[in-house]
Amino acid sequence: MTHAAAQAPAGKIVDRDRSAALAFLAPSLLFLLVAFVTPLILLLGVSLAGPSGLSLDAYGKLLGTGYYLTVIWNSLRLALLTTIFALAIAYPAAFALARARGMVRTALLTCLFLPLAASVIVKAFAWTILLRSDGIVNRILVGLGLIEAPIRMIFTETALIVGSVNIFLPFMILPIYAVVTQLDRRLSEAAATLGAPPIAAFLKVTLPLTLPGIIAGVALVFSLSVSAYVVPTLLIGERYPTLASTIAKAYLLARDPQFGAAAGVALLVIALIVVTLSARLAGRENSR
Repeated sequence: MTHAAAQAPAGKIVDRDRSAALAFLAPSLLFLLVAFVTPLILLLGVSLAGPSGLSLDAYGKLLGTGYYLTVIWNSLRLALLTTIFALAIAYPAAFALARARGMVRTALLTCLFLPLAASVIVKAFAWTILLRSDGIVNRILVGLGLIEAPIRMIFTETALIVGSVNIFLPFMILPIYAVVTQLDRRLSEAAATLGAPPIAAFLKVTLPLTLPGIIAGVALVFSLSVSAYVVPTLLIGERYPTLASTIAKAYLLARDPQFGAAAGVALLVIALIVVTLSARLAGRENSR
């Protein structure tokens, strides 16, 4: 450090560092403003632009009609069930992946990352092949004698949940796995030494330490599944309308951009609520 820098007031040094940080962040902030914030403002403007000027008719139609309230509930229900089942599967899977070693871990990571390279459309179509009347699942069940004749699996809510969990599961496993790999196993051993039963050690030691990964995974999976379009369209079709499919119909079929934009804003609000809650929970856990 030079003599002049040593003599500079601390406040000026902080201001100088802050200015340098803002200068480096300026290109990224400008890109975010142009690529994300501006389209969202335009979307909000379209949702309020009625035939005769400013209008809330689209929001009144969306929130005041029983059918569209059911559509909103369908989206939330799909996201909630997908998140719950994905968490139930991903939590032990993340521990198994973290505890694995050598070629076993490599094979498990490969199985985890390979599906991410495939398109969502491809994976959804694969489930339609597996679950159709002459699909592999029905053939196995008939061959084992569990059922006498093929049963209907495709275009049901069960097929939708199974497909959604399968497609979005890696986004739940990876954040939890990243946290689990940093856990010190000696903490659980110390809890056991102090007389804590395995369940108590898990609830008071392991679970709190893995909460940041759980929060991140829940936020990711919920946000992705609540806005899913391809998966519900291919696995259940018109029997289960969602906000994403309603937006597509409003723009492509009904030619009603105001209503489509209003539904898009509703979907954006849901995503913002999820992100805000997860950020607060994560901040609270980090402060602890």
